[in-house]
Amino acid sequence: MELIKNAATALKESKYAVAFTGAGISVESAIAPFRGENGIWNKYEEKFFEINYFSSHPKEAWEMLCNGFYEATLKAISNAAHNALAKLEQKGIIKAVITQNIDNLHAKAGSKNVYELHGNASKLTCIRDGNKYLVQDFDLKTAPCCKKCGAILKPDFVFFGEMLPGRDMSMSIAASRNCDVMLVIGSTGVVYPAASLPFEAKRNGATIIEINPNPSAFTNEIVDIFIPVESTKAMTQISELL
Repeated sequence: MELIKNAATALKESKYAVAFTGAGISVESAIAPFRGENGIWNKYEEKFFEINYFSSHPKEAWEMLCNGFYEATLKAISNAAHNALAKLEQKGIIKAVITQNIDNLHAKAGSKNVYELHGNASKLTCIRDGNKYLVQDFDLKTAPCCKKCGAILKPDFVFFGEMLPGRDMSMSIAASRNCDVMLVIGSTGVVYPAASLPFEAKRNGATIIEINPNPSAFTNEIVDIFIPVESTKAMTQISELL
């Protein structure tokens, strides 16, 4: 509880606090992480998430995406940790959420200032002309096609081999450099370039608070307050103190 109080105090006294979230924050919303015992890589081949494979085998890639991956992602609801971050934003404590996740749960919880480093699974983009669509407008039993040109649509999240969204990355870098407190939740710290952002915050003098049941690549390097519990439990208690 002392660690929770210290984290709450740091956030309360901050002038510009941001959150950096990874797959761990969504585990309690029944979204599987990519790595670990129950991770996505234990269920699906990584090639299905490679842009070169998608470009050359779009129907095969969509068959995998339609049969399981998308169903869990789209049906998921925000949990207490997502909701707490949204409430702290409403109170003016959290200025932005930088997320590695594609599940749209921060937006569902009510967070407004969200930078999505890896895109968003709730949207689709045409591989030919770039038209954007909401995934809810399509029946994902088969590969969706553009309503204007008929080309295959691609999930609007970052595949291996693709660049990160320029605007979201630049805004995330700016937020990391400007923050005086960064709340890191559920990230392993091994996926780059996203994982460089907490290090950027630390180099610029920020206090790093980490919430993670297990140590990450950040823990022994840059973390000032490490809270080794589930994100829903820690964020609920921190929110209550604030």
